[in-house]
Amino acid sequence: MKLILKGGEEREFENGKSGIQIAEEISPNLARAACAVSINKVAHDLRTEINEDCEFSVYTFDDIEGQSAFHHTTSHILAQAVKRLYPDTKLAIGPAIKEGFYYDFEFSFTLRQEDLEKIEKEMEKIVSENLPIERFTLSRPEAIKLMQDREEPYKVELIEDLPEDEELSFYKQGEFVDLCAGPHLMTTKPVKAFKLISIAGAYWRGDEHKQMLTRIYGTSFPKKSQLEEHLAKLEEAKLRDHRKLGRELKIFMTHDLVGKGLPMYLPNGYIIWEQLENYIKDKEKKLGYKHVLTPPLGNVELYKTSGHWDHYKDSMFPKMEVEGEEFVLRPMNCPHHMMIYSNEMHSYRELPIRIGEVARDCRFEASGSLKGIERARSFCQNDAHLFVTPEQIESEFKNVVDLILEVYEELNIKDFHFELSLRDPEDKVKYYPDDEMWNNAETKLRQVLDDIGIEYIEKIGEAAFYGPKLDVQVQPAVGNEYTLSTCQLDFCLPMRFDLTYIDSNGEKKTPVVLHRAILGSIDRFMAYYLEETKGALPLWLSPLQVKVIPITDNQYDYAKKVNDALLAEGFRTEIDSRSEKMGYKIREAQVQKVPYMIIVGHKEVEDEKVSVRSRYGGDLGSKSLDELMAELKEEVAKKIIK
Repeated sequence: MKLILKGGEEREFENGKSGIQIAEEISPNLARAACAVSINKVAHDLRTEINEDCEFSVYTFDDIEGQSAFHHTTSHILAQAVKRLYPDTKLAIGPAIKEGFYYDFEFSFTLRQEDLEKIEKEMEKIVSENLPIERFTLSRPEAIKLMQDREEPYKVELIEDLPEDEELSFYKQGEFVDLCAGPHLMTTKPVKAFKLISIAGAYWRGDEHKQMLTRIYGTSFPKKSQLEEHLAKLEEAKLRDHRKLGRELKIFMTHDLVGKGLPMYLPNGYIIWEQLENYIKDKEKKLGYKHVLTPPLGNVELYKTSGHWDHYKDSMFPKMEVEGEEFVLRPMNCPHHMMIYSNEMHSYRELPIRIGEVARDCRFEASGSLKGIERARSFCQNDAHLFVTPEQIESEFKNVVDLILEVYEELNIKDFHFELSLRDPEDKVKYYPDDEMWNNAETKLRQVLDDIGIEYIEKIGEAAFYGPKLDVQVQPAVGNEYTLSTCQLDFCLPMRFDLTYIDSNGEKKTPVVLHRAILGSIDRFMAYYLEETKGALPLWLSPLQVKVIPITDNQYDYAKKVNDALLAEGFRTEIDSRSEKMGYKIREAQVQKVPYMIIVGHKEVEDEKVSVRSRYGGDLGSKSLDELMAELKEEVAKKIIK
């Protein structure tokens, strides 16, 4: 048989060889690292026998598919250990996930975090036993009987939901047997480094009306050093988690009595929020944006006109009926801004018209997807809609990209890339049904991006329902990348709202709309920036910029004079006059991420100076107050990152 190998090389092998045998012929080292194989771009077990020409490659742990097989095998080792220790436990499901695996169990007792160590020790025994992992298949009736005999009701339910003529695969290692599609490793031995990380509750099949199960999360690697590196990243993620920082720095709070996914900003948080709002609005004003204020709800007919109702209603809160009218909390601002444009007749001379708003929106996110202020049910978008002529698309789009790059440079955002999000032509439900409009919009946007020299990756099926868009994907300090900024090209909504302008020949024409958000939602941007900086925000964003600390009560009056002078110049500052040791006060200010501390002692009073400590550079020595304020003003004005 002829196999086309990775890189395009074509080689002949005897029929009937398994994936692992072919890997050994290619390279013994490759075979030792193999986790699974690809046969015509589909992942299979290493034990799979091949009898015909195909494309063939070997997946190692460096490949996502190889990691999946490795992690999936570890989930079975976990389940086997649990069944050995607690035989009456019932098995549910145990898939591989992005950075590890989980398995759902029904225990007859409450599993505690400290029990995980005992399970890990049993897993180590299973790995050391080097158990061969064998695959076999059964008919549906045979599979049901096997799982009934083993008293596994959740497995029986899964099998009963499959077609009657379905042949089902199982994997066996020692005494343990599990229903599974695979692929898996050849034996348990390669799983040399693993860690059970956490316990959570999970409803069977994600249905809140079904049994609550216990989910054990874990991860695994071929080498101990890889595991240690991963665990260090998890610890770093905990330190950077904006929810933890939000509590410690008193930035925001949530409470079930208010509602899940409805964060409330505390004074410190609102200072940050307000600074970001003013920052982006000031930039927009200089570029000719006109800011508006629109209500956070709208008539259902507004969203039916825009098309959002058909495409987006599942993400909206339920409609409310008041005096015969139906209203919904708005999930986005586009329809309101369309109505503002339509309020009066426009000439081509007025275009582009740039309408901006920091607007409160609400979306019904599933409770499991909520994450502090990064993903909430109430948030504020840094939104704007640019109404342009077709001839203005390129220049206005370029201006949006330039603004994004300017903001990213000032805020030291470096790890990002552009994605051109296009529709999936085969999806007849998600997208507005007008092929000519879509072809025109996508061709135009590609042309614009190529003309302004932006490098981008095309993503099929990621467009908004009304048009293609340019998304800016950022890689945060921890976790997966996500969209921060976006600019969308829209020929659809102006037509649906019958928007017009009078062109140079006195004829009515339909404008094109650019939807754009630079900071995305201010809430998500705050979460991103808190995690990037570990809460040590630059001076201009810090809720408390300076803390004045008198050494004794004798210096309080001078400390107050210094504090008042700073307040008068617009700095956010306070005096720490508590009867605590100086070292304690300084450490506490550092924990609070205060950029500067002014220490006032007897010598400072005599010299009419201040002793300055920095969060960044420690002791900066003695300065006059005027000298210090000049330095601080420059740091704020230039948005200096230290």
